[in-house]
Amino acid sequence: MSDFFQTGAVATLHRLGQTNLARMEGELLEFSAEAPIALILPCHVRELGTKALRSIIRELQTVRYLKQIIVGIDGANQREWARAKRIFSVLPQQPVLLWNNGPRMQNLFRELDDAELTAGTMGKGRNVWICFGYALASDAAQMVAVHDCDITTYTRELLARLCYPVAHPALGFDYCKGYYARVTDKLNGRVMRLLVTPLLRALKSIIGHHPYLVYMDTFRYPLAGEFSMDMDLVRRVRIPHDWALEVGLLAEVFRNSAPRAICQSELCDNYDHKHQELSPRDMEKGLNKMATDVSRSFFRRMAAEGIKLDTGLFDTLLSAYVRQAEDTLRFYSADAVLNGLRYPRHDEERAVATFVRSIRAATRSFLEDSLWTPLIPNWNRIQSALPDFFDRLHRAVELDNRT
Repeated sequence: MSDFFQTGAVATLHRLGQTNLARMEGELLEFSAEAPIALILPCHVRELGTKALRSIIRELQTVRYLKQIIVGIDGANQREWARAKRIFSVLPQQPVLLWNNGPRMQNLFRELDDAELTAGTMGKGRNVWICFGYALASDAAQMVAVHDCDITTYTRELLARLCYPVAHPALGFDYCKGYYARVTDKLNGRVMRLLVTPLLRALKSIIGHHPYLVYMDTFRYPLAGEFSMDMDLVRRVRIPHDWALEVGLLAEVFRNSAPRAICQSELCDNYDHKHQELSPRDMEKGLNKMATDVSRSFFRRMAAEGIKLDTGLFDTLLSAYVRQAEDTLRFYSADAVLNGLRYPRHDEERAVATFVRSIRAATRSFLEDSLWTPLIPNWNRIQSALPDFFDRLHRAVELDNRT
């Protein structure tokens, strides 16, 4: 059973004992009659046919409260696109698929580039963003939920607990972030445990309790890929196209929504998905790349909040981060020993050393160009600049799903 501690900046909705899933899904069905719910699944072609995706599809077949399922397919050629349509066709919700590498969608992306409204390079951020665009263009839902397609521990409860806080008309939430434990025979989630939390707390020790830093440190798992949000918020937020999608989106929600309308919901007992390599020697791959992008995202947002960032602060930050990370290693070692888990101390120390290099790379990048941003324009701006873009996006997706 979870604890029931409230961290303060946003509401924390705990999983207190076993969930009465029938009750929750029954209420979601009632809520969805007034406020239809869409589910967005960003999917790479590599995930087609995997055990994780087969399990997700099997669970979704019995979910009745979803009005719409939108699947963004990245990296697919013609043959793989046909395969994707076959795989998802078993869902009774008649999902709509976006062929992001198809000629029609590529023409739309080029048009955005020509209009200086670039959607960035292929990746999860752009995938989620264009799926948001289709959800707005189809005008079939009033809220969306998003989760990955590589969750190996997926159940219907996860989706219900993700949707419920925003769907419930009396709770007053515009945005819900999922969180969970990530444990096998050892503690997982290295970027969260060994980079994000120590980095945020090091920044707070230097700068003080700035509202943005307090807000980010409130989330129990800010790197979680699961969230739900009101469709009005979907129109306003900008989405990063790099590996900092999750923390970048949280920053956008901080800017566009009141704290009282933001919550985090515990989705399940335990969670597992595809694990990334650390890639300590390659700054462009794996957790090394993710750590660099996440750190850079924090620095950009702090600058936008009026916090002065210079070489002196960054030099101090590296020392403060190492101190925080060393304490964190000791805490997690004790946690693992108490629970009878493996704790590969050398691997953990190696990850911290890699993240020091990632932070250093992020600081260099920020100091070289503090105005560079991976944020894609929000959909309000797209609609203002290209008034008929929604219609053409909707038409392109319809034609791709017919062929």
